[in-house]
This record gives sequence, C-alpha cells and structure tokens, in this order.
Amino acid sequence: MQASQQQAILSIALLAAFADGNNDEREREHIRGLAQSLGQESGLDLSRLYQDVLFKRVDLASVCAQLTDSAERQFAYEMAVCVCDADGSTSAAERAFLADLKMRLGQDTPTSSLFQREADTLAHAGQSIVPQYAPVPSSSSSVQAVQSSTVDTAAIDSSILKSSILNGALELLPQTWASVAIIPLQIKLVYNIGQRYGYDLDQGHIREFISTVGVGLTSQYLEQFGRKLMGGLFGKVGGKWGKTLGGAATGMAFSFASTYALGQVAKRYYAGGRTMSTAVLQQTFQETLGSAKNMQTQYLPEIQKRASTLNAGEIMALVKGK
Repeated sequence: MQASQQQAILSIALLAAFADGNNDEREREHIRGLAQSLGQESGLDLSRLYQDVLFKRVDLASVCAQLTDSAERQFAYEMAVCVCDADGSTSAAERAFLADLKMRLGQDTPTSSLFQREADTLAHAGQSIVPQYAPVPSSSSSVQAVQSSTVDTAAIDSSILKSSILNGALELLPQTWASVAIIPLQIKLVYNIGQRYGYDLDQGHIREFISTVGVGLTSQYLEQFGRKLMGGLFGKVGGKWGKTLGGAATGMAFSFASTYALGQVAKRYYAGGRTMSTAVLQQTFQETLGSAKNMQTQYLPEIQKRASTLNAGEIMALVKGK
C-alpha cells in the first residue's frame, strides 16, 4: 500500500472519529498525540493531516477518490464503521456519515451491510455490561468501600490476565469486527474490579476513568489500527485487505498490554479508595503498559490457543457478560 493510500484511509478514520462532533478535549488530545507519534515513526506529516480533518480542510469526496482499489475501499469502510462504534453507540450524525461513505466508496453491498450489522450489534451489546447510572445510596446507608485486606487480589490478577489474553486473541482473528469487542471487555473488566472493592460504577464513571488514565475510547481503536496501517502491516489476503501475520501480532501486543495495564491501574485505584491524582494515574498506566508489552511474548501460546477456540457466538456472549 502506497503512502497516499495509507493517508487516505487514515483520513477517513479521522473523519469518522470526528463525525458526531462530540469528542471532548481529552479525546481530541489523545488523537492529536497519536497523529504526532505516528507521524514521527513513519516520516509522514500526520499532525497536519489531523489538523486538516479537525478544521474541515479536507472533504470526504476528495479523500475517497484517492482509493481506487476495491479491496482498499472495503477496508476503509470497515475501519470507519469500527471507529464510529468505538464508544458503544452510533449517533445520527455518525450514521449519516457512514451512509455517505458507503455510497462514495461503492460499498452498498450485502457483504458491507452484514459487516456493519455485526459490528453495530457487538458494540451495542457492550452497553448492557455496565449500568448507565450507578444506584444512588440513601442518606442513611451510603455505600462503603470494601477493606482492601479482605479482597482476593490473586483472583483480580487472574481476571486481568485472562481478559488481556482474550483481547490479544481477538486481534488474531481474521474478522475486522472482532476488535470492536475489545473496549466493551475492558469496560467490563474495570467494572468488575470496582465491584470487588465495593464500588457501584456506571458507564459514565468508567469511561471517565479510562480517558483519564490516557487511553480514550475512539483514540484507542484508532491507535490499534493506525500503527498497523502506517507500519505496512495490513496486506492483501484473498483479494481483500486484512491483517497479515505481522499486523495481527502487532495488534495482539497492543491489545494485550493496554488491557493488562488498565486492569492493574484500576486495581490500585479502587484499592486505594479512588484517591490517585490524574498525574499518578497516567504515570502508573504508562509504566505498567511498558512492562506489559514485554509480557505478551511469554503468553503468546495461550493467546494463540484462545484465538483458536473463539467464534462469533462466544464473542457476543462474552461482551454481553454471559
């Protein structure tokens, strides 16, 4: 894939990320930092690309026109669907964007429609994992955190590792939509850790926590596929663009490490009574992320074994919390 096609697909992904106009300042900062980092690694001016998209100096029609290969067009559409689904819901503005993109890329096909339904169903199913709002305790019986000394930390560590292996395995699957399950499963992991320490969490709190540590929702998915795309780790397989062996391995390492680091930081945060500052949360996450990236080689056989048993039905059941 040439640099111009890489930038065109990344432009479409960024346009998808900003389609609903609801990204807060932190999410925009995550995406800006990602563009800067990818640009430094690839030698391309992606910071300018980010600015062009953010300030609407590029339009969808001109970007789509740069993709002439049918497989590249299908791949770009699938990536946009996943980016729009990253926060677990698709707004009216995002649906309009995807409809326009589908037409411009010539993706009004049964295959693309099926892909969108599968990805949407998986993303929306994640909304049922965690309550939208935590129960409000009465004034006479406020919720008390569980004493850390009574919590089975070994069980928490086991659940973090299990979730990390699962999310690494999702990146080894050939179906692009499988990656949509990663963020809902991370939300589920944080929710379960908070519950073990006696906290009733809701969607808003967990999303705030994930964003605060420096991951973000949309930006996390953009990073997963952006690094593989800019590194040339997507290739043509069977007439369509998909994960090559190298690309899948890169995604696996990122998903394993980010899930592991997120779980460990959540464990420390709730064990400590939610008193860690933003700076400490972010520093702890980055330090843990670095060590977690080195762990994935050790657990590679387990990740591969887990991937060999996964199917669409099981993935959906896991996301729904069954």
